[in-house]
Amino acid sequence: MIEQPTQSILIVDFGSQVTQLIARRVREAGVYSEIAPFTTAAAAFARMKPAGIILSGSPASVLDGDGPRIPQEILDSGLPMLGICYGQQALMHQLGGKVVPGDAGEFGRAFVAVQDDCALFDGLWQPGESHQVWMSHGDKVVELAPGFRAVAVSPGSPFAVVADDARRIYATQFHMEVVHTPDGARLLGNFVRHVCGLSGEWTMAEFRKTKIAEIRAQVGSGRVICGLSGGVDSAVAAVLIHEAIGEQLTCVFVDHGLMRHGEAEEVVGLFRGAFNIPLVHVDASTLFLGGLKGVTDPEAKRKFIGKSFIDVFEGEAKKIGGADFLAQGTLYPDVIESVSFTGGPSVTIKSHHNVGGLPARMNMQLVEPLRELFKDEVRALGRELGLPEIFVGRHPFPGPGLAIRIPGEVTRAGCDVLRKADAIYLEEIRNAGLYDAIWQAFAVLLPVKTVGVMGDGRTYDNVCALRAVTSTDGMTADIYPFDSAFLARVATRLVNEVKGINRVVYDYTSKPPGTIEWE
Repeated sequence: MIEQPTQSILIVDFGSQVTQLIARRVREAGVYSEIAPFTTAAAAFARMKPAGIILSGSPASVLDGDGPRIPQEILDSGLPMLGICYGQQALMHQLGGKVVPGDAGEFGRAFVAVQDDCALFDGLWQPGESHQVWMSHGDKVVELAPGFRAVAVSPGSPFAVVADDARRIYATQFHMEVVHTPDGARLLGNFVRHVCGLSGEWTMAEFRKTKIAEIRAQVGSGRVICGLSGGVDSAVAAVLIHEAIGEQLTCVFVDHGLMRHGEAEEVVGLFRGAFNIPLVHVDASTLFLGGLKGVTDPEAKRKFIGKSFIDVFEGEAKKIGGADFLAQGTLYPDVIESVSFTGGPSVTIKSHHNVGGLPARMNMQLVEPLRELFKDEVRALGRELGLPEIFVGRHPFPGPGLAIRIPGEVTRAGCDVLRKADAIYLEEIRNAGLYDAIWQAFAVLLPVKTVGVMGDGRTYDNVCALRAVTSTDGMTADIYPFDSAFLARVATRLVNEVKGINRVVYDYTSKPPGTIEWE
């Protein structure tokens, strides 16, 4: 992990669904941040030596006996703090104020009336003004802890924003991290710059320099094996690691038979050619497709593919004379979706094949240089490292590949049909000049057959679903609003050019409630 004692912010996660947005807003202000569950926040605090602390929202209540609490080490630190929603209530509850259940919750758009100046409002809000914010809370503060004053109110929150200037502690009842609070990012910027005194100079160039030093310190003279999936994440991780340790790195590209059209050739050409990185190309399609026979449960697919990746890497490590480390392109959203904020049992949205460590039998440690980055930050790092734009700008592609874009059983024939359909869809998107405006677009081969008519004959073939979304980090997403002429053109090409498809539908589901991928 990056250790920047005077230029970092620790975000204590109490379980809010939008905690990751706080990290994004802080980084957008040019300041490095990390999220730590409240259960491990004290350890993260000791390791990071941050310049300030932000306390997230939560679905819990401070009035519950077992509700999340701010670690005492943080409360006693004397560092600047910012509480958001539950974070405000936790501060008041633990510092001597009073929180009660609200008579009626306050949810959605609200307006706060600014009553007084404070450092959060510098150059932004003035007394007497009214500003839109986004509320989402049931409990509310009714009595401030000693030293605090109210600087803004709303109809449902008498203490919408509170300040203790002497201790540099501020708190809002609304969520400033979401886009529905228009000035939220600037309020957060005021906290990290004006209150914490940070310069806002964290960049991808700085990350590159720091991470290379960390990789060298972690690896030493050891050997690293890196699994390439064909996507941006693993490619950027590999180039960064190669820059750090050179020939100590060997990349393994496992063609599991679940790749996009022409992907294997692209990856091999880029790494062996442009970057001259040692690369082992393994055709393991028979192993993967054979193991997926009869498997229909999405989690079972993911877990089989993840285990098989590890098995292949283990075999290749032995062939090259052993490796001490396994490198992966794990990203922050992968970690967030796979780990409970409480550190205990919880509902997992979906497991990620590259999160969670290695089997005990493998004598290798993980190297995950992108673990703290969001997707768009990985792209920025890729450009910083000199990867070609056509590769850096590619839409995300899941590690399990086409297996999670074929609900039901995965077969080689189904993959061939889907590969062709996906290529046509992406070709039409590029031809329309829309590729860069879309976060992710792909086709899904449904396990549903429908009756059709082609020429004078009856057909009974599969349905192909098209998916396209816009997003900034993959944590939330909206559907891309294609016009009907574009969708009709794609549908016509698919049913005419792809044998096995006779009907096309478009997925209009946002995230949430859906996920971006179908499985």
